[in-house]
Amino acid sequence: MSSYRSLFRTPEFTPLFLGSAAQTAAQTLGGLALGTLVYRATGSPLLAAVSMFGSSLAQVLGATVLLSGADRLPPRTALSVIALTFAAGTALQALPGLPTGVLVLIVLLLGLVASLGVGVRWGLLNEILTKDGYLPGRSLFNMMSGLTQITGYVTGGALLTALSPRVCLLAAAALYLAAALLLRLGLTPRPPRVGGRPSPAVTWRTNARLWADRSRRLTYLGLWVPNGLVVGCESLYVSYAPGAAGTLFACAALGMFAGDVSVGRLIPPVVRTRLATPLLLLLAVPYLLFAAHPPLPVAVVCVTLASVGFGASLVQQERLMSLTPDELAGHALGLHSAGMLTLQGVSATLAGAVAQLISPATAMTVMAAASATVTLALATAGRSLPAGAAREAAWPRARSARERRGQG
Repeated sequence: MSSYRSLFRTPEFTPLFLGSAAQTAAQTLGGLALGTLVYRATGSPLLAAVSMFGSSLAQVLGATVLLSGADRLPPRTALSVIALTFAAGTALQALPGLPTGVLVLIVLLLGLVASLGVGVRWGLLNEILTKDGYLPGRSLFNMMSGLTQITGYVTGGALLTALSPRVCLLAAAALYLAAALLLRLGLTPRPPRVGGRPSPAVTWRTNARLWADRSRRLTYLGLWVPNGLVVGCESLYVSYAPGAAGTLFACAALGMFAGDVSVGRLIPPVVRTRLATPLLLLLAVPYLLFAAHPPLPVAVVCVTLASVGFGASLVQQERLMSLTPDELAGHALGLHSAGMLTLQGVSATLAGAVAQLISPATAMTVMAAASATVTLALATAGRSLPAGAAREAAWPRARSARERRGQG
């Protein structure tokens, strides 16, 4: 397995890494600022949750009409234009006097654009790195995301006590602009991985091909549903503890960082492959304690411990790549992210609606219980797969390699 240090010696890895870090910082600061702006204006847990996580709701539309572009667009141009689009959209959200409905509409439009960007980014990473470098590469990106979120939420919480949410949104727009420059100047021009024009029809056909195999199907559901339901818990931090939401988000990011380090570098592969279900249960179970409406110090411990379970996604992504043809890597990873973020957006909306009717603490408990139930159901379904299912699912990958050699 490649070391973290060797990854930074790989051409184009560093600018892609730094550009993604700037985008994560912008998303963290901008999301907290927008959620705070909407909650202060409306007092609604539902609208605050949707404003922070609602962009994920648009991912399902992107996955059905745009995702074929993940492998059919030049990566450098696509990533730079997407970052510029986010800079413009975030700056627009900072304009005074915009109705809450307009703010949410902008969030949804940016989510639609993001559904394409995720596939382009991870497809490019899979192209840049060797096969044994992809897992540590994703682990390093996840660790960066965790550290950036910790810093971003702590810094954002401090900035929001001294500055208005609109000023913080402008700072987030500047970070998106910096990301666009890093990607444009740091990456080299590459042709698309697959020929042809992106279209909704191609997107549908490729989605159907990826979804047809039961092993891949269960892997996708494991990546999407338990994770998404727990993000519904996270979407209620602002309404659960309005004065300490930044602290809870930072602790969640710290736990995610610990999980990514453990799964990505410390746990041997032979053990790692068996950890998906235990980690997904860890992701949900600590939130069950919120039924007792714990004080902030206990809530911090629960949130940190639970977020270690996000390391399950590395195990599941590694399995997904072993079941997917190389030329569909960008599309497959984009579909993973689009589905996951869609479920996160749906769960945030559902959690906000439940919290509106009862309380944020009870809503968090309900979402956590649903996540644990789904995890156990998927584990049971996975045990019923025939012994040769994984080998059969991997067959298209071997076949595509033979086809490429024949074409060469």
